[in-house]
Amino acid sequence: MLDTPEAVVEALRENHDRPHGLPRTVTAEELVEAAEAFEKQDVLVTALLELMTAYEFTGEHRKSPVTFARLLKLWDTDPELFSEWEGHQVFWRFKWVTTSLLQVPEMPLATVHGWIDRMRERYEEADHGIQPVAAMRYRVAEHTGTGATDAYDLWATRPRTGLSDCEACETRQHARHRADQGDDTAALETWRPVLEGLQSCEEEPQASQARALLPLLRSGRTDEARSHHLTGYRKVRGGTGTQEEVGLHLEFCALSRNEGRGLEILAENRSLFEATAAPHSHLGFLTGVEVLLARLTAAGHDDTAVAGPPGRTWTAAGLLAHVRTEAEALAAAFDARNGTSAVGDARRARLDRRPLLDEPLPLGLRAATSGLAPVAAPAAAPAELPGDFGTLVREARRLAREGNPGAARLWKRIDERLAEDPAVAGDETGPVELLHAETAEQRAHDLWREGQRDERAAALADTIERFERLRMPWHALSGRALLLVGTTLRSTADPEDDSATDSGADSAVGGAPADWTEVREALANLLSGTEKLLVDVPLDGEALGEGEAAYGADLRVERALGYLAVRYCATSVACRELLDAQGRAGHGGEEAPEGAAGSTASGTEDLRRRFEEYATLLHTEAERLGHPHQAANVHQLRAELAWRSGDPTGAERELRTALEKIEAAGRPWRRPRPSALLAQVLLGLERPQEAVELLHGALADAVAHDDTTFAYASTYMLLGHASTHLGDPSGAVRHLSEAAARFDQEEDARGATEARLQLAGVLSRSGQRADAVAVLESVLADEETAGLDERALAQARLDFGRGLRDLEEYLPAAEQLLVLADTVADWPEQDRPILTLVAAEAATALALADRWDAATIVYERAVAAHAEAPNPPQIALMMREFARLAVLARETEGVDTALEHLARADAVLAAVPDDDGFAAWFERGEVHYRRARVLSVAERFEEALPEAEAAVAAHEEGGGDGELPRAEAVRLAALIEGNGLERVDAAVARLTEAAARCRMTGHEEAADVLDALSRQFRSR
Repeated sequence: MLDTPEAVVEALRENHDRPHGLPRTVTAEELVEAAEAFEKQDVLVTALLELMTAYEFTGEHRKSPVTFARLLKLWDTDPELFSEWEGHQVFWRFKWVTTSLLQVPEMPLATVHGWIDRMRERYEEADHGIQPVAAMRYRVAEHTGTGATDAYDLWATRPRTGLSDCEACETRQHARHRADQGDDTAALETWRPVLEGLQSCEEEPQASQARALLPLLRSGRTDEARSHHLTGYRKVRGGTGTQEEVGLHLEFCALSRNEGRGLEILAENRSLFEATAAPHSHLGFLTGVEVLLARLTAAGHDDTAVAGPPGRTWTAAGLLAHVRTEAEALAAAFDARNGTSAVGDARRARLDRRPLLDEPLPLGLRAATSGLAPVAAPAAAPAELPGDFGTLVREARRLAREGNPGAARLWKRIDERLAEDPAVAGDETGPVELLHAETAEQRAHDLWREGQRDERAAALADTIERFERLRMPWHALSGRALLLVGTTLRSTADPEDDSATDSGADSAVGGAPADWTEVREALANLLSGTEKLLVDVPLDGEALGEGEAAYGADLRVERALGYLAVRYCATSVACRELLDAQGRAGHGGEEAPEGAAGSTASGTEDLRRRFEEYATLLHTEAERLGHPHQAANVHQLRAELAWRSGDPTGAERELRTALEKIEAAGRPWRRPRPSALLAQVLLGLERPQEAVELLHGALADAVAHDDTTFAYASTYMLLGHASTHLGDPSGAVRHLSEAAARFDQEEDARGATEARLQLAGVLSRSGQRADAVAVLESVLADEETAGLDERALAQARLDFGRGLRDLEEYLPAAEQLLVLADTVADWPEQDRPILTLVAAEAATALALADRWDAATIVYERAVAAHAEAPNPPQIALMMREFARLAVLARETEGVDTALEHLARADAVLAAVPDDDGFAAWFERGEVHYRRARVLSVAERFEEALPEAEAAVAAHEEGGGDGELPRAEAVRLAALIEGNGLERVDAAVARLTEAAARCRMTGHEEAADVLDALSRQFRSR
């Protein structure tokens, strides 16, 4: 019931703590109505101020001046109704009215100027400085484009007053002025205190973050631009009072080539299409939308579904036309009111901007809703394909024989030409059936790399059949070898490839069949066929038919490559069987699959000898036939065995030999994979600098040779990992963001999520907690498509909840932790301590959010979970935090409650067995320390001092680990003794001894703190 002034005041206090938005505004309007009923109108003053605040921060600029007019009338009638703070607000909010009037195009400019004149008169009458008046005149000049430079000088050269905008907001205005002058460097330097968190307010840094995005991109400071987008957007999304900033983030997405991210932001802010109470800010939002949609339609995405005003479905082209019409009308209305073209010119300048980057800026976020691939800049034209079909085929075959990845593009074009006109094949290319077999073989490789193994097997079977009809036995046999490996191994690498591994992925010899005996039999048949062919059709023998005849002088090379491909496949399978046997032996001799030869040590040695036999033969034959790059494959397989066997030095040696052979063969396009694997090995050997150099080289080689099959995503992820080891968090963030984006393009949800979790970890550890929260929020936006298992998802949610708590977003943090508590409640008994931890953290977050009733319920849930699955440190921490917060929330009357929490913490610690294995000294010391502080608040200093001394004694048990908490406990004891009990000499003696001890143990900073307090006491 709101029938008393006290009830209304309490309701106003509660409403003030709510986030800005429609519910808060509606409630504020209702409270004004309730306050009007009271004879004394001091409550009405408070209610009107609260209502005006709600209007200001939700963009209700049409209503704000009317509310202020009522306040001003009350001020003129009876200023005694106003408290000192409320009186100050009357003058402060003159500025709000000016900006509100400027926001509405129907408001004549003469009225705006007249209001500023009235503001100046009021300020001078009250003996206030007029710098804020000059600031308002500059706002108008900037808006209209008339006399802005002079107005800026008049404002900027006047001293600040108590009614000036806060430093952060004034910094924004100074920086914007420099950016408008075209000086991004000066603008960003001016913005630095806000962007680095040295200045802030309710509007900052998020308002400046949005405006600094393009200057940062133009200045090449893309890492900072990414960070400010991630953190700034979270603070402005969905806000009717921040729609201009949302528009700037949309523009940033368009100009950084993140159109898909822009569509997500559009969907999240659909309600802003109807937020028209602040027309100028609304124009800023619509212009950002227009920039984004214009980019999409220019790239041919006219029919892409987009989120627009509620009530109908929209395409990009349809919404663009709608927004353009509305924005043009608004801009014209402002220009008509102002008598200048400034607003329309500013809008047109934004629309004329073009993307600032050649490639999409990796943001580290998952594209959860749009499904739109980034609209990249037109790529540099690849080498022109031969127009003559015969030349095209000859070049494709030449590149394929060399293992050059550039062959893939040529085979694709050949396939297209054949589909357009089968008669394009001529005598010089051989029969059209040969071309179909070759392009089918290329499709099989593509399907394997895309993970479509069943489709790949069917394509290979088709290829083999075609080669057999053409009487090309070596090609058919190598196809059978590939088919055998493909059905035996689980891998993302191509078995025909000249490498054993993909960086960051499973080995090319990964996986295990159900029956190795069957595999060995199939392999024996394959090798038997090889031996027969060597006798019947020597590698340098005559062609058997028109298919092989088409290769002419290159036939011997084609046959040799087919032969070596069979040998390589046989060696790969032998390697995998050996690894499978070693893996089972390493897991305690698990029951071996049927037919496995490696279930005993002697069996494993048999497999090792078998592998070496195949490897040696492959190496010898590759050298004999003049294909040393194939010999390099042997060294890569041996490196794989060494790495998996715990011999990284041996793996390094083999990989370096492989790279030497590749170099000697003059085939640099084969370097990327062994280079990436060597980098992984070097990381294991704690040599990250060398690893980084190799990874950069691998990426450069892959790009230079048009290798679309290289594992770019996992290589970037490995590069991020290596950068972390080098202490280069900025590099790690760039590379992990790139990895996540590439995994997205490959539709590898799990890889993308793992990259983002690593990215969030790097961001969090480097102090960029808000960035980490944005990334984790993206991961958890749609759990089903994140590719996470239950435990990884739980860890991500825990990190997200903790990140929100660290950002003081306590209620959202509690919500995440409560969801997690419900999830882990069903986990097996051995995992129950996790429930205790999560419930304790959720209870603390609720208490921090001042939701004490809910916090108490969850607190008891944590205690109950602890009874079943003890987690003493976490429960004791929760109880200490509740003690601290109880005193803060209820001041003196919270002391008894705080002491009760600490008594419960004592009981928890007393019940822990002595051999439990955790630092009991620390927990006891912290409980004593907290009790001393609680008692100090109650001015019970005689009781507080022994508790502080008990904390000192407890931390002393921790030896070196306890020195810093011991020093803090000494500091508290000295404060109690010197200030509370007025025993200054004793306090100084205590501090002197503790400072000397800190210096002896190397804690200079702690010693300085103690010495400073000692000097304060002595100065008395």
